[in-house]
Amino acid sequence: MERRKIEGFFSFLAAVVIMGVACKSPTETGEEKTIPHFNDRGSITAVTDYNSTNYFIYRGEPMGYQYELLNLMADHLGVRLDVVVNNNLDESFSCLMNDECDLLAMNLTVTRERSRIVDFTVPHNQTRQVLIQRKPTDWHYMTPAELDTHMVRSPLDLAGKTVHVQKNSAYASRLINLMDEIGDTIIIKELEVTVEQLITMVAGGEIEMTVGDENVAKVNQTYYENLDIGTAISFTQNMAWAVRKGDYSLRDSINDWLRSFRSTIEYRLLYAKYFQNQRSARIVQSDFYVLTSGRISPYDELIKKYSEEIGWDWRLMASMIYQESRFRHDVESWAGARGLMQLMPGTARRYGVGNIFDPEENIRAGARYIAWLDEILSDRITDREERIKFILASYNVGLGHILDARALARKHGKDPDRWNDNVDYFILNKSNPDYFLDPVVRHGYARGYEPYRYVGEILNRYEHYRNIVIDH
Repeated sequence: MERRKIEGFFSFLAAVVIMGVACKSPTETGEEKTIPHFNDRGSITAVTDYNSTNYFIYRGEPMGYQYELLNLMADHLGVRLDVVVNNNLDESFSCLMNDECDLLAMNLTVTRERSRIVDFTVPHNQTRQVLIQRKPTDWHYMTPAELDTHMVRSPLDLAGKTVHVQKNSAYASRLINLMDEIGDTIIIKELEVTVEQLITMVAGGEIEMTVGDENVAKVNQTYYENLDIGTAISFTQNMAWAVRKGDYSLRDSINDWLRSFRSTIEYRLLYAKYFQNQRSARIVQSDFYVLTSGRISPYDELIKKYSEEIGWDWRLMASMIYQESRFRHDVESWAGARGLMQLMPGTARRYGVGNIFDPEENIRAGARYIAWLDEILSDRITDREERIKFILASYNVGLGHILDARALARKHGKDPDRWNDNVDYFILNKSNPDYFLDPVVRHGYARGYEPYRYVGEILNRYEHYRNIVIDH
């Protein structure tokens, strides 16, 4: 499985936090405690899936119920969050069992079969499974009673019907059990697609019906009015995260946080934001909801054009432009920086910009300035991925301050060619007189927190873009 990681920008906060989890001793419970990986390396690797509720990009920003829960959990535990994105359940469970990740952070239905191979956390919410059907074309003119005559309203009516579901999902298991309950055959077609893809297929007439969680079905019904979700096929079920079998310390640490967090107003607002918000339809139908449009901004084509000229991934430049201007072409900072890439007037003149607020002129000049920084730093920092961090920092605070931070790193025995835990420390402290008054510093004081945060946030957002946006 291809792993795509999202790293938080406060790497120095990746400290070990030992959570108090014991009510009974390991010998009393019969459980042998294990030490979770985050105690060793300061991070948790979590697998989640991308869809309209769990994890997505909207107007350049990563969002989602699972995404926000994960960040809150990681902040509470004091660890860095690495997210692996995968919509294939088989691969996700294999990742966990093969020790390639620590946590499956999805809407996983807790079942006995799954509990044999993984350990579940306490539930993060509850829902029930519903049949998702397409209404007849003239449903607008029907009374509820008339509509009921056209829909499957009882599990008994599923006899002989074909239902498409996500492969190896709890929905397939439920339908198999339902066949025993009704004493008849349901034709189950398992597809290696997401639940939301199946829902779209139902709405578009490609398949007759599917099964999904009611809370997700309700969200999808807001933008597919021809869907009927009124037939439940299960009781209310627990939805939880999963850890490796026997990873009790990690499980218990998450459980302690989840039990507390679920009782807060913050949790209720978070749940309502993604599952009870009527704005969901407008988000999904937006040109800048990436899962459906494939677009990050109105300027994607220009960004692709000029990023290709300088050999950059366009998604990295898009993340940078979002950081600078939130994709607003007419914005001006307090310091006089203007346009999408926040060019200073002197830089704009240097690169022949006639109208600094013109999107194409602004992006072209910004790209050429990036190329110039790259040329200056290429002889000093040969590793391209490392050099990008120095280019970003230089774009934000100026090349001179970054060269000062490299000089300080060299003087204090750190690697001047590496950013994380080396040069970033010295740029962060360039507002400290113990550092900016050092004889090796030529450019004096700088508010180092800004470039430090700038680099981390751009690269963090870039990984989100890479997770979801195809590079073409």
